[in-house]
Amino acid sequence: MLLEIHNLAKRYDCHRGLAPISLSVGSGELIAIVGHNGAGKSTLLKLLASWMPPDEGSMLIEGIDSRHRSAVVKKIGFIPEVPNLFEFFSVEYNLTLFASLLNTPLHRVETLLGEFKLTSHRKTKVQALSKGLKQRVSIARALLANPSVLLLDEPTSGLDFETTRDIYLLLGAMHRAGKTIIFTSHRPEEIKGLATRILLLHEGNLAFDGSTQDYFQSAPHAQLYAWQ
Repeated sequence: MLLEIHNLAKRYDCHRGLAPISLSVGSGELIAIVGHNGAGKSTLLKLLASWMPPDEGSMLIEGIDSRHRSAVVKKIGFIPEVPNLFEFFSVEYNLTLFASLLNTPLHRVETLLGEFKLTSHRKTKVQALSKGLKQRVSIARALLANPSVLLLDEPTSGLDFETTRDIYLLLGAMHRAGKTIIFTSHRPEEIKGLATRILLLHEGNLAFDGSTQDYFQSAPHAQLYAWQ
């Protein structure tokens, strides 16, 4: 298995962010994590990306323990809902800086600028970009080390129809190229159109894990709106 998650859990000051969860993810899967706000979706992604330590449990990525963060950051690319780019620097500088931190050859920056149609924006400061272009830069940066897994938190949140479609096309192309993709979403059409597997979280617990078809016919999906 590509990812092996054993009893992963996180607590915040006054509440449980994520109950102990165990699951496995195979290479090439495209998984949507769904649930209401506060269900634990972003917490799970941040734990998988080693952006925060778990209070319990462990995770292996290609057999490597997630506690070895320097190795994990090259295996997993994470795109948060709000891009955490250096706003006052150019697109090129953002990518070049992180390529240096990851010991990635600089020709990889040129490749990604071309693949994500960012070449004409290479000298543009991030703060001057549209949200859609910022999302492209975020995804390109996450792919610098050519990770096995890509994690995206609400990848189309706040984007217009055309930009959303472009993101769908990018995700589809990356999936066909062999990337394992895990994303959170509130959009049923997004889940149906992209995901091959659904994880439903409710109050930090894993309430469903199965195929997209089974999910939309399941009691947990119907109950989701009653939980709101």
